[in-house]
Amino acid sequence: MRSGNQSFFEAIPENFILLGVSDKPWLELPIYIFLLVSYVLDLLGNISIILVSQLDAQLQSSMYIFLSHLSFLDLCYTTTTVPQILFNMGSSTKTISYGGCIVQYALFHWMGCTECIVLAAMALDRYVAICEPLRYAVIMHRSLCQRLVAVAWISGFGNSLVQVILTAQLPLCGHRVLNNFFCEIPAMIKLSCADTTVNNVTLAVLVGLYLLIPLALILLSYVFIARAVLKIQSSRGRRKAFGTCSSHLVVVSIFYIPAVCVYVQPPSNYSEDHGKFITLFYSIVTPTLNPFIYTLRNKDVKGALRRQLERIWRICRS
Repeated sequence: MRSGNQSFFEAIPENFILLGVSDKPWLELPIYIFLLVSYVLDLLGNISIILVSQLDAQLQSSMYIFLSHLSFLDLCYTTTTVPQILFNMGSSTKTISYGGCIVQYALFHWMGCTECIVLAAMALDRYVAICEPLRYAVIMHRSLCQRLVAVAWISGFGNSLVQVILTAQLPLCGHRVLNNFFCEIPAMIKLSCADTTVNNVTLAVLVGLYLLIPLALILLSYVFIARAVLKIQSSRGRRKAFGTCSSHLVVVSIFYIPAVCVYVQPPSNYSEDHGKFITLFYSIVTPTLNPFIYTLRNKDVKGALRRQLERIWRICRS
């Protein structure tokens, strides 16, 4: 008679089949081109933000510390999934190994949870800049920013570790077909043939901690910011104050809206057909747009990019 452990390990598939849009083959080429172009833009945009934040002496405030970490997160976020998606869309097998699947959803959720907290820290930075401008340099000093970023990375890793341990233990009973572009925890829970109550409850609690609480803090920060801005007498001053927050608000919106659509619902109601496209949006479109949103709407970043390009040009000509 076989033991439970033997049955469990024998039921683990060697690999998973990622369907993507196999049921809609006419979509494969447009999505492939879109992902390839988006990934190249993502690499160029986020690497540029990281480099200018490190090299330009005028971009050393707390805002740009957070921005460089956000860009690094976005690079990791897309690199975790997009190369695998592109490889599978160009292949007839469309598989990922069992270990590769675990690594993928572990990194994906680590980056996602960390980004939630970094965005909340950026909202705090904007609140202090507008509501306490005279004390901004004293409050948002470099060591505080570094500690906030460290908390974001460590807590995001802790959440991912809990989710991986619980999800990896789920028996799959030979199921290995994922109706998704890549491995993700809600899809893995849906694939299991066992009682997933513990996983569902844990996912709901952690979503509340890492998604909804940071979002609530961001919204609260902007309530105070709006009150402070409305007290400014000149319309020019109000426009300038709102302008310093607009980029962050746009980034928060395009990150949180699809994430809330996927995770703030019972896993039993998780729609794989809709979920995979929403997930694809915030895992590639949002990280690709972020550097361009901050560059196009921020004079300091545009000036720093121009100075660095002029410097490179001078070096090339000499």
